[in-house]
Amino acid sequence: MAAPTTTTTTTTARTDPRRLATLPDILARLSVIQSDESELSSALSHLLSAHEPIAASLNNLQALAPQLDALATETRLLDQTVSLTARTAQDVGGRVQSLDEEMRRVREASERVSQIIELKSSLAALNSSIEQHDWEAATRHCARAMALPLDVISGPFAETAVPTPESHLPPAQTLQLAREQLLAVFKQEFERASRARDATATSRFFKLFPAIGWEAEGLQAYAAFVVDLVKVRPPASAKTSSPLYYITALTALFESIALIVDQHQPVVEKYYGVGKMGLVLERLLQEADRVVKDLVEGWEEERSMKRKLSDVSSIPSSSASRVTVTGDTVDEDMIDPREIDKVLSEAAGMSGRWGLFRKFMHDRLREEFDTEDGEKEDGGNAPSGPHKADDLAAVNGSDENVPVGFQVVENSRSHKTMEKMLAIYYTPLEVWYARSVVDKAHRLSTHDLSQTPITTTTPDDAFYILKSVLSRMLSTASVSAVERTSEQLRDIMDKDYARVIKQKLDNVYKGGPAGPGARGERAERENRQSFIILLNDLDISSSHMERLVKDLSQSSLIPQHFLESEIETVKASLSGFMKLVPKFRSILRAGVEQLFNQLLRPKLRTFIPDVYKDVSYVLDEDGYAAAELQDLVRKRFIKAWEGLIEGYKDTFTESNYRLFFGLALDVLVRPWEKFVTSLKYSELGAIRFDHDLRAVVAYLSSQTVFGDIREKFVRLQQIGTLLNLDSEEDVDEFYNGSGISWQLSQQEARAVANLRV
Repeated sequence: MAAPTTTTTTTTARTDPRRLATLPDILARLSVIQSDESELSSALSHLLSAHEPIAASLNNLQALAPQLDALATETRLLDQTVSLTARTAQDVGGRVQSLDEEMRRVREASERVSQIIELKSSLAALNSSIEQHDWEAATRHCARAMALPLDVISGPFAETAVPTPESHLPPAQTLQLAREQLLAVFKQEFERASRARDATATSRFFKLFPAIGWEAEGLQAYAAFVVDLVKVRPPASAKTSSPLYYITALTALFESIALIVDQHQPVVEKYYGVGKMGLVLERLLQEADRVVKDLVEGWEEERSMKRKLSDVSSIPSSSASRVTVTGDTVDEDMIDPREIDKVLSEAAGMSGRWGLFRKFMHDRLREEFDTEDGEKEDGGNAPSGPHKADDLAAVNGSDENVPVGFQVVENSRSHKTMEKMLAIYYTPLEVWYARSVVDKAHRLSTHDLSQTPITTTTPDDAFYILKSVLSRMLSTASVSAVERTSEQLRDIMDKDYARVIKQKLDNVYKGGPAGPGARGERAERENRQSFIILLNDLDISSSHMERLVKDLSQSSLIPQHFLESEIETVKASLSGFMKLVPKFRSILRAGVEQLFNQLLRPKLRTFIPDVYKDVSYVLDEDGYAAAELQDLVRKRFIKAWEGLIEGYKDTFTESNYRLFFGLALDVLVRPWEKFVTSLKYSELGAIRFDHDLRAVVAYLSSQTVFGDIREKFVRLQQIGTLLNLDSEEDVDEFYNGSGISWQLSQQEARAVANLRV
């Protein structure tokens, strides 16, 4: 309704009726006014029609007024009632809280009085038990008193109520004096029982220490007791010159400590808690450190180790190679390898005993450590009392992943002494011993005629000693010694073994094929045999090295002497020797190629032309029958081939012969292909060529046990296939559609097909 009014007003404002001068303007203005009148009438009608519902709603509201007034009155009355009740409840609650506070104070006072009574009675009973020498009862009463809170024991009420005319000191001081008195008595009685080897009395007093808070003192006393049990007392008849004296002494020491740990650990953990054996073990290892130091120093002096080390160091490391090549002799009176071998076995034995003890301690303490971790994860019971909590924290240390006792073992002077002994004496002497034995194996090398094919004694001797040396190295149970010694032993097998064989190979033909002043063919045969035997040594050495590394890696020596975390490192050091195998095979291949190039390659230059001399493959039926009867190619090839390789098969090892045989075929096949592609072939001639080729390949395959001979003749066989195609068959179509894996190119295939006449 507002919009029309606004529109009309606006129109009226725009056009003043008094200004209307023409009839059309007046009519238009009249029409607008009539429209506005119609809209206003409609709006008024709408308002009148909506008045009745509004009036009805107002009547309904007026009817609710009395009810609302009644509700307001009831609400005011309820508010007054609730407010009064709330004030009453607040007054009552305050009084109840006051009563609760008073009751709490009464209970606290009653509890404090009970604790004071408990303290007073415990101290009285404690003094009485001490006077009666009833140490178990005294311990129980002392533990009862110590279980009370410290603020109760040291509080002013206790200091007033507890003292008596007989004991006028404050209760805290009285309790401390009693504890110290009991400690002195327990230590005295424990030491007396220990000296008397009275197991019952020893166990009786040992378990009393932790009950009154003297855990550390009890463990110290116990450690002193067990240390006396493990002191090494060698029999009077034992002589330090015996090769087993020092090993036996260390074995007795470590076995006794291990036995103590095995038997006494449950006792210690039962009365002192898990992890407490570490304190006893630390004291045991201090005694072990002293004994190990004395034994190692005695061994050094008795075996004159410094002099031996000095003598070994004065010998040039390159003497082995020089002596082997030139044939000079070494002054063996200077150092006896057998003496070095003995002291090395002693050194490895002593270190191995420590390693076995170390592994036992790790495994035993790891079980304890895992058990303790499991209890922590399951919410296990922690040691009770303030003293136990502090001691447990001290024992556990900061490293949560390593057993504490094992940290003591790793950081002990015994461990450092053994590692130092291995670094100073074992590794240099072991390296010298291995080098001297390898040198001796070269110098005393002879042909082992019992072997087929023939080899020298060098590989068996050298690798027998190497196996002994590596086994002894593993028995040291020292990862650092294994890594250090392995590296130097690999260097020896490279420089003093493989390179010496290479120098021998170079010297065989140094003076020419027949040697200066030698008698031709005999000297050539001797040189060839010597060369082949050296090559066989290299092949045998490769096999020995592979088998040795495999056997030692799977040996029980490794898990027996090393921790699980060290096994992979040890195996990696052993696997490093496999790097020598490619070096052996490289020298071997170079030697085989040298022998082949010098002795066989020149003879192969005319081999194929001689085999095919006066042979034609342009044959008719009569020529084919004659060729079939004569079989010249096969017979000539077999005769010539046997003349070339006579003696090689029996003198080479299988692997070397295979390599030599392969080189011969590689050199032979290419000229053969070139030669046959220079001939012409009739239909029957192509058939004869294929027959000859198959006969030769079958013969060569029968001469070897390895099955890759036919692969070298694939191109020649494909040439035979192409030559035997039907004349009307298209070469390109056959080449592309036969499904054959061609080694001939398509151009070569066309050239072969054009050889047919």
